[in-house]
Amino acid sequence: MDPFKFRFLVFLFVFLAIILSATLGLMSFERLSLMDALYFTIVTITTVGYGDIYPVTAPGKILTLLIIITGVGAFLGVVANATEMLLSQREKKARFEKLNMVIGTFFSKAGKELLADFSRVDPEVETIRQSLVIKPEWSDRDFKNTGKVLESHTYSVSIHKYDLETLRSFLLKERDFLLRLLENPTLLEHESFTQLLQAVFHLTEELSYREDLSQLPEADRTHLSGDIKRCYRMLVQQWLDYMQYLKKNYPYLFSLAMRTNPFDEGASPIVRE
Repeated sequence: MDPFKFRFLVFLFVFLAIILSATLGLMSFERLSLMDALYFTIVTITTVGYGDIYPVTAPGKILTLLIIITGVGAFLGVVANATEMLLSQREKKARFEKLNMVIGTFFSKAGKELLADFSRVDPEVETIRQSLVIKPEWSDRDFKNTGKVLESHTYSVSIHKYDLETLRSFLLKERDFLLRLLENPTLLEHESFTQLLQAVFHLTEELSYREDLSQLPEADRTHLSGDIKRCYRMLVQQWLDYMQYLKKNYPYLFSLAMRTNPFDEGASPIVRE
């Protein structure tokens, strides 16, 4: 649980407990009605103190002192923690927006092209292609159901059909961009996307250390196939999550993302309707 929320709930519980016990005590000691006892408790805790109702018995006065000592602190704690929690949520939302801007930049510059390349050499891609043709009317349930479909996909890659030299050239061209993304402190709050970047960067390093990609032994091709498969699986899931985020928050960006969907063979950036 968020520490700000936890502290707020603790202070709120103490505050309500003080109000309840003080109200019942005043009803007993001062013979006040429920409304008058609650009224006196609230104006005392909030330091308003109109003076129209005041304790006349010794137990009532002692209870009032306890209300002042404990209640005012609890009340200020509730207000302070509620304010802190609100500011924390706003800050968290701002960081979340910046993070998704970074994710959007990644897919625009490298992610979509990698998805298109990997899916072209996936012999089982047709089993998920239709599920990934996202429509404007999709709801959260549709995205969730698609996520379940992806969980059972094998993400196999026909490494012999892949032009590894082209892949290496592309990744080396984008290596500085990937490094800058990994250095972004905002990504520390998004573990799955950070793991994706690390997987892509690792694949880049693997390919960069090999001089001739056309003469690789079968065991090495199998190894590279595993690295590509790892990137492919993470890319698809992150792309789906990002599309859901755009659907909720940025309809105009979502529209373009649908029209450039790497899994939609009929996709076109040109608006025809």
